[in-house]
Amino acid sequence: MPSEAIRRISSFDPKALLARVSEGRTVASYRRQQLIFRQGDPADAVFYVQKGRVKLTVVSKQGKEAVVALLGPNEFFGEGCMAGQPLRMSTATATEDAIILRLRKKAMVRLLHTDQKFSALFTTYLLSRNIRFEEDLVDQLFNSSEKRLARVLLLLAHFGKEGKQEPVIPKISQETLSGMIGTTRSRVSHFMNKFRRLGFIDYNGYNGGLLVHSSLLNIVLHDESPSSRIPQANKRLPRVTPII
Repeated sequence: MPSEAIRRISSFDPKALLARVSEGRTVASYRRQQLIFRQGDPADAVFYVQKGRVKLTVVSKQGKEAVVALLGPNEFFGEGCMAGQPLRMSTATATEDAIILRLRKKAMVRLLHTDQKFSALFTTYLLSRNIRFEEDLVDQLFNSSEKRLARVLLLLAHFGKEGKQEPVIPKISQETLSGMIGTTRSRVSHFMNKFRRLGFIDYNGYNGGLLVHSSLLNIVLHDESPSSRIPQANKRLPRVTPII
């Protein structure tokens, strides 16, 4: 997401939204691994993450699962209902204790029509999400699993997002990473060990966190294998918690 869009979305106050909506909204707490909605459920509301993180997954007819998004505070999901989507295309699960605001479709439509600032922010958010999905598709079609993993780690470390100090990202399993990049857990483990040997990542961070170095960007920007490069200027980026 562009830095300007990040600043605008981050400045949005959910309390102000709650104050404007008199009906059609609820706030609920979810425990880690608790289901929010399931693929195939009626799509009749938009959700907003006030606290915690949410994982969106899709399961094919053959039973293969893919992770399509990991969302955090100040992000929306379930917005497909606004475009006439009758059923949920994905499953939403809390990956940690979370507080989620649920806005029924009618309430969301009223808010978009009556609050110009919120409407502009929501439109900016949707456009930014669309750009991200296009980038993910290109990454999946043309890049190796090794390069896709490097890109995911950089995104989790919020690389390139200026002016924002990110907290430690909650634990993420190798199964989740493999679902995000479309490969097996054993391949993820292999690449993680390789990145560590080459100095692109470091498991000896604060409180055992995983440090992602800027040199990992070499894998994303260059077609060559990371083993052909010597890590340089291992500038430390925000921490990611250990991969389990």
